[in-house]
Amino acid sequence: MQDALQTATKLPSGMMLTPARIKHEAQVGQWPNRLLTDFLADTLKRAPDSTALICPHSETTLSHRALDKHASNIAGNLAALGVAKGDVVSFQLPNWWQFVALHLACLKLGAISNPLMPIFRARELEFMLPFACSKVLIVPDQFQHFDHAALGDHLKRTIPSLEHLFVVGGAGLSAFDTLLRPCAKPPPNPQLSANDVVLLLFTSGTTGRPKGVLHTSNTLLTSARHVADRMGLGPSDVGFMPAPFAHMIGFNFGMNMALMLGLPLVLLDRWTPEAALDLIARHRVSYTAGSTPFMADLANVPDMTQRNLTHFKMFMTAGAPIMEPVIENVTSNLGVSVLPGWGMTEVVQATSTQPIAALDKPLTDGAAFPGNEVRIIDGAGNSCPTGQSGHLQFRGSTLFVGYLNQPELYVLDRDGWFDTGDLARMDAAGEIRITGREKDILIRGGENIPVLEVESLICQLDAVCDVALVGMPDARLGERGCLFVVLKDGGKLDFDDMVAHLNRCNLARQYFPERLEILPEMPRTASGKIQKFILRERAADLALKEGQTWQNPTA
Repeated sequence: MQDALQTATKLPSGMMLTPARIKHEAQVGQWPNRLLTDFLADTLKRAPDSTALICPHSETTLSHRALDKHASNIAGNLAALGVAKGDVVSFQLPNWWQFVALHLACLKLGAISNPLMPIFRARELEFMLPFACSKVLIVPDQFQHFDHAALGDHLKRTIPSLEHLFVVGGAGLSAFDTLLRPCAKPPPNPQLSANDVVLLLFTSGTTGRPKGVLHTSNTLLTSARHVADRMGLGPSDVGFMPAPFAHMIGFNFGMNMALMLGLPLVLLDRWTPEAALDLIARHRVSYTAGSTPFMADLANVPDMTQRNLTHFKMFMTAGAPIMEPVIENVTSNLGVSVLPGWGMTEVVQATSTQPIAALDKPLTDGAAFPGNEVRIIDGAGNSCPTGQSGHLQFRGSTLFVGYLNQPELYVLDRDGWFDTGDLARMDAAGEIRITGREKDILIRGGENIPVLEVESLICQLDAVCDVALVGMPDARLGERGCLFVVLKDGGKLDFDDMVAHLNRCNLARQYFPERLEILPEMPRTASGKIQKFILRERAADLALKEGQTWQNPTA
């Protein structure tokens, strides 16, 4: 079994890409056919001592020249340990400069970067590392009061493929600093193609066990260029990245995009909105990206007017549906334009609106970027009429190239359409609005409940901080709506308040939730997505333990 996994991770050029797709993309003309290291080389010729990374955690500022030198040393030392093209290098690091240097080192070697969320523990890593046949693991000594070095040592002893462990902040032979020593000879040139797999990123696990998504330089950097162009970024811009580098937003629209453009990037490893605003003001940050919670938190900092945020102009958000009240709060309080869009690990960033300075029309998740297409179909595969929710499919230049060791899951129809698992509707202008996940669908008495619409209406209430609607098992109707809500400090909401609000909104009565549960916080992934499968399990437990007791919203 181990040999089979090792073979699967040795991915020769274009193995997961058909000649037909490569030919099609050449005609479309969106793929840059370059590596991130090629863009870095451009910056080194133009401005080698320009700032690449600002790392408050370690009070470190690195130029592009220094970053490239670190990456070359790491690549040479890993090569001396036997790491070669196609090998998987896993690193579980926060947003530190070492993460960026490691990815660049992997590109120089032709190795496959496998970033891992810092919140993962033994349960997740004991699945992911053997599945990827990881050869090297790099972890912090300590982070967020957790002993990553001890866990790494345990994993190295128990996972046969894991030959080397290095610890940032560690000592002895396993210290990460040993990889920074100058090498006797440069790393071998792997002749890496822009169609070689360079990233193995596990899905966030909002609906179950994660899958290993494979991307190339072409699929990633095409999306980075799309977003940079839509944001209108130029040589005077400064980026800020609070979203984890081990998530697609942080990886591609933090690290990759800044290095492509040769711009400075300010890093944040522990999220606090006050610290984020301080960094934005101090370093004259002009843009950032993250999921909805990052944006909402920033807009609610009480004393934000005491900071100079005049350079801060753009916030790209994706990864989870965003509500209209959040957009209005952000644009008015922060004074930035917001760039909502839709993406997922498999398709990177597929759609986007134009920048929104003030919400003056119904909110959407935008239209497809050049070289990308989206469509909405019904259960029979027919195109849905304008405004009707259905299954969202995608094809285009940013589509991933396979799932690691699970080729049976990489299903495209004969025309190249990928079923995203999301539900959406499309307006007459070709802009989509995500309405939910197929696995999140709530069917009450045979009728689909518009989950996102209900959540958006509840989000309008001043007392509400966070909201999620899921199905709760019911013997008669199959499911009923169970609404989970997090309240703002001092906020109050009971069932009658909820019903009165939905009545004022003229929502159809059959769509009203029939149970209200107040939570101290929502279960979320590290990237900010609500883990609805956990809420469904909680709702099922409530139905089982307490009996199917419902309040009547029509009373």
